[in-house]
Amino acid sequence: MKLKITCIVAILSCVCVLPLRAQVEETESLPSGKMVRCIAFYNLENLFDTIHDEGKNDYEYLPDGGMKWTGLKYRNKVHNMAYALSQLGLDYDPRGAACIGVSEVENIGCLEDVCEEIKSQYNRTYQPILLEGPDRRGIDVGFLYNPEFFKVSKVAPYTLFAHYANGNKVNSRFQLLVSGYLLGGRPEKIHIIVNHWPSRSGGELSSRATRDTSAMLTRHICDSIYLKEPAAKIIIMGDLNDDPYNHSCAEIIGAKKTREEVAEKGFFNTMWQKLDRGIGSLAYNGGWNLFDQIIISEPLLNAKLEDGKWLYWKSQVFNKPFLTVQEGKEKGTPLRTHKSGVWLNGYADHYPTMIYLIKQQ
Repeated sequence: MKLKITCIVAILSCVCVLPLRAQVEETESLPSGKMVRCIAFYNLENLFDTIHDEGKNDYEYLPDGGMKWTGLKYRNKVHNMAYALSQLGLDYDPRGAACIGVSEVENIGCLEDVCEEIKSQYNRTYQPILLEGPDRRGIDVGFLYNPEFFKVSKVAPYTLFAHYANGNKVNSRFQLLVSGYLLGGRPEKIHIIVNHWPSRSGGELSSRATRDTSAMLTRHICDSIYLKEPAAKIIIMGDLNDDPYNHSCAEIIGAKKTREEVAEKGFFNTMWQKLDRGIGSLAYNGGWNLFDQIIISEPLLNAKLEDGKWLYWKSQVFNKPFLTVQEGKEKGTPLRTHKSGVWLNGYADHYPTMIYLIKQQ
């Protein structure tokens, strides 16, 4: 399905904020008598292999490129990503996350390598999905699912056809819709839209229209689902390059900060109140942003446990110590793979985010 929208370019404006440190969230007990499923998202920060893909601007991540991206670095990156992904959801389920959306992945082979590592090292099975999109660098969104917990019924890519005011085309990643059944008791259908909206290159204001149009496409996908399924359970996830209060999320998608504000067929932003408390998923210029959002549709928010349905319980920014710089001026921020061209052998410049769904056992 295609949607053609024209973007208007605004004027650059920068705001500096005071340094903040990551706040580790306390773990609360799982309600008794409930089963739980973790649904997560993680920006893997430039998961490239070492081989040039025709038509992609991946030269920086080749052995002779700017990052000197050797086989050793790639293997370590795969190992680190596999470990981080294997830890998601363990606070409440020893079997880990049921589904994980990912971004900044070069190709399906990279995801297959990560899944193979998770299988061999942590005895957990994930099936990868990735469709090659139009991004000029060749980074795409993808999806991992544990077939024990999720059964895929449909995969559909949506392309954003948009242009800047100067006529240049916006080459953005697919919005990947994965529909399927969450298993455990009676299977229940859910729809997950994995996103990586256009960056803030050139400034937040000058690039705002590209993300607004991305939000329009996401909302269009949701509305199309709602037309066929009035009580659809939809999860919007991804690196949106916007915060929950920005126009794209708060106004175009209409994702609300509090449960009380969510109307029938509306949307709830599970991350907004976390940002209000100083919890972010990435650090920039000494401050926190929460670009890695998970937004849910009203039926997930208001399902009744007594009906045996999956219900939203809580959200989490996964800012564990192993993912975090422990000393120096970057202390308390995500431990990256590279910083200023120096290989740190870290994880990513974003923290994973996740939600937990519960139902009666």
